[in-house]
Amino acid sequence: MAVPTKSQTDSTTDAEAALPRSKWPAADGTPLHVREWVASGEPWADLLIVHGIGEHSGRYERTGRLLAAAGIHVQAFDLRGHGLSGGRRVYVRRWDDFLDDVEVRLAAIREPGRPLVLFGHSMGALIALTYACSDRPAPDLLVLSAPPLQAAVPGWQRVLAPILGRVAPTVVLANPITADQLARDPAVGVAYFADPLVQPRSTARLGAQLFSAMKRANAQLGQLKIPTLVIHGGEDTLVPTAGSEVLATLPGVERRVFPGLHHETLNEPEGPEVVAGIVEWLRAHVPSSGQPAAREPGAGRLPSGKLA
Repeated sequence: MAVPTKSQTDSTTDAEAALPRSKWPAADGTPLHVREWVASGEPWADLLIVHGIGEHSGRYERTGRLLAAAGIHVQAFDLRGHGLSGGRRVYVRRWDDFLDDVEVRLAAIREPGRPLVLFGHSMGALIALTYACSDRPAPDLLVLSAPPLQAAVPGWQRVLAPILGRVAPTVVLANPITADQLARDPAVGVAYFADPLVQPRSTARLGAQLFSAMKRANAQLGQLKIPTLVIHGGEDTLVPTAGSEVLATLPGVERRVFPGLHHETLNEPEGPEVVAGIVEWLRAHVPSSGQPAAREPGAGRLPSGKLA
């Protein structure tokens, strides 16, 4: 099977893999690698992408280009311990280190009078959600892709994770991900496992923090006060589709399920349609004044999906 080109999937290139680590510092000095997609002309919104576990921001190349072509200024960064950013590989000392990094990057792209959007996929969606439910400076709009509010792992792993996270925090464990779970297009899985910046594994500490953050997010859902769009593949077996149903019960949240799509809806063949739907939803919540609009029932519906 041929290895796909970047035009076929959101992935890194050999040239990108050779890039030096970024000098953009996190709050504690950890260098964060930042990518940017600049809109032609004056942008009407700014958007920050937070990627998932074991991957990196370079896998959002197609998404970043599509959003920029729609007039949105886009940035993404490699989470600490991921991609070209600094820090121990796939490790985090505490979940709030991720939130600190998001706060720094949001502040870096915030422009007065222009709406600010926080977008997260998978673990990145959990980071974005817990950030939005915190008392930190909030974005204006939130987009969550496959947010993991439930763990699709055996119960014994959930019990063991916090113990290992304390007694053996740097032990590395394989992530239970198979290529076909990512997308229907087999090229996506080939690119994922061939990508030198992808780490299909995590430390015990990161796993423990992830499970703890799920509990934290579920306990804080009532604190979500900004308009939110949730997108989820109807055939997502990595992050159970049913796990995001609770978000649809919250005021100001619109949830869209795409029948037949797998975990990475943005990397499916229908990915450009998904991005177009996100742009449509954002525009529906950003009037000509540039400020977020109040949510209206049914506004910004995505194509090819199902309203939940």
